[in-house]
Amino acid sequence: MFLGIDIGTSSVKALLMDEAGCVVDTASAELPISRPKPLWSEQKPSDWWTATNMAVAGLNVKQRHGVKAIGLSGQMHGATLLDKSMNPLRPAILWNDGRSSAEAAALQQREPDFVEKGGNLVMPGFTAPKLEWVRRHEPETYAKVAKVLLPKDYVRLRMTGDLASDMSDSAGTLWMDVANRKWHEPLLEACGLTVEHMPILYEGVEETGILRQEAAEAWGMDRVPVVAGGGDNAAGAVGAGIVDEGDALLSLGTSGVIFVAGSEFRSNPESAAHAFCHALPGRWHLMSVMLSAASCVDWACRATGTESAEQMINLAEQDAALACKEVFLPYLSGERTPHNNPYASGVLFGLDHDTSKGRIAEAVLEGVAFGMADGFDALLQSGIDVHSISVIGGGSQSAHWGRILAAVLERPLVYRDGAATGPALGAARLARYAKTKGHYDEAFAAPRATNVIEPHDADVDRLSVKREKFKRLYKALSPEFTGE
Repeated sequence: MFLGIDIGTSSVKALLMDEAGCVVDTASAELPISRPKPLWSEQKPSDWWTATNMAVAGLNVKQRHGVKAIGLSGQMHGATLLDKSMNPLRPAILWNDGRSSAEAAALQQREPDFVEKGGNLVMPGFTAPKLEWVRRHEPETYAKVAKVLLPKDYVRLRMTGDLASDMSDSAGTLWMDVANRKWHEPLLEACGLTVEHMPILYEGVEETGILRQEAAEAWGMDRVPVVAGGGDNAAGAVGAGIVDEGDALLSLGTSGVIFVAGSEFRSNPESAAHAFCHALPGRWHLMSVMLSAASCVDWACRATGTESAEQMINLAEQDAALACKEVFLPYLSGERTPHNNPYASGVLFGLDHDTSKGRIAEAVLEGVAFGMADGFDALLQSGIDVHSISVIGGGSQSAHWGRILAAVLERPLVYRDGAATGPALGAARLARYAKTKGHYDEAFAAPRATNVIEPHDADVDRLSVKREKFKRLYKALSPEFTGE
């Protein structure tokens, strides 16, 4: 057995996979999010550890006894600041926190290596501007910072006592020379940090430590190795077999991601596309990110008093026509690709007396799809060639949403076994490879396709007209997105 643990934003997911690569059990534990001020998004690192223990405890006890290695994945970019005793100094500042736009702009202007070596624009969601914000606004806390970890790597510290990270997650801090897969001192210095503040870097398939005795006893397993793993998007790609040049993945989780694997480092920062290391050695990827995807459906549930996301999507399919007149801008947490605007806001436009829950739901599903297409266009501008897109994440379970996405992206969507497990499956695959080795083609092959949704010409035509309205609406309203 191999255990994959994914430290998500809304929950921690644990997954057991057997040696043949089949998922045999899953469990999860919810995580709270704190938003004490506009644009802020924080979590307590201790909550990650509590939820990790709860998720692992939810797995079959007998099967846990057979675990041979553990892989980790997690939400990227979260700034977890530790003192000399390795205790958190403050709540972690998360990937969807937009408070550091001024600091991001200052870093971008001050240090050209963020683009030249880091391969990315400095955006508020990344880790580097978060540290700069703490330096400016919480100098007493900043002065005590001994280590900066990403969320999954704080959990690793609690599991093993080791300060370690992987290439894919760490590339999202903006402190790496991404092409050469190492920390870059000038980028750290721009935030007043040194390599000593950072964990040791490993490739995703390398072992970083051994599970502590107390954790092993609590989890009912031996003191097994813990593998470096990957950031959630890279680990999700590994789980879906997205490892070779031009392989593409759409992830419909809290955020929405389109991920394209490559065999060499390429960047296109002008489009706000992200260029990071993959979780496998000698691989990189380009990625577009929208900050609110499936979380928009959760918002719609709360706003309309609907019990579940599944019910909300069913209402859209049953009670609304495709390309309904209502338009939804999905910028509930600002936006990254391609707008790079932390102040962008969600908008529900075109309401009338006949607007129903179902039409609101349909507008939300279409709005997320349009936002994904904007990001996909930014990737295509870099010259990549994508013929089909595999789909993972909780939102991937809806065929109706898949119909919308296929038409808007104008690509077939391929649904695969284990799609909803996403990054946890990739983490388990990385753990298995660390123990068994073998060939990448076999170890990271794409899971069996369970469904393919082709774009229909009529859907493409109807939604393309509405998408133009969506783009005009953002352009018209963007001057009003000031954060005030």
